[in-house]
Amino acid sequence: MSKNKLSEKLKEGVSVQELEDFARKYSTEVFTVVALIIASISSIFNFFTGPTWTILFVTLGAVLGIFFPTPVDKGLKQLYDFTFKQEKSTQLILGAVKIVIAIFIPFALFGVMGLLAGTSYHYYTRRGQTNIQMKPPQTSYHKSDEEHD
Repeated sequence: MSKNKLSEKLKEGVSVQELEDFARKYSTEVFTVVALIIASISSIFNFFTGPTWTILFVTLGAVLGIFFPTPVDKGLKQLYDFTFKQEKSTQLILGAVKIVIAIFIPFALFGVMGLLAGTSYHYYTRRGQTNIQMKPPQTSYHKSDEEHD
């Protein structure tokens, strides 16, 4: 989208129909974002559990994701494949359940986010290490004006 189109769109605003279409297309992502916001508020203000449990579960999930990336990745893939294979109405129910979990036990939601963070950390550090190893060594091929013995 060009800069002019974007600025025109910002001036016009977004219609309700466009919001509904976006929410239908990306319902799982919308529910996840709403659940994360609600879980953050629930944790910060100690509604049911405090931020201590949230930090603990994020850390635990990240550590498990880093040290055991393959089983965690398989489990997360099964979870999301199950979600996306369901009918739209079932996906909405799962999204509502995710929001209820975010209100009452937000640390569980943040534990899953920790697992995602740990597996992606492992993936990107490994990818970065292989990219470094595959690069040719940086040697200088410039000859000086004077010959040395």
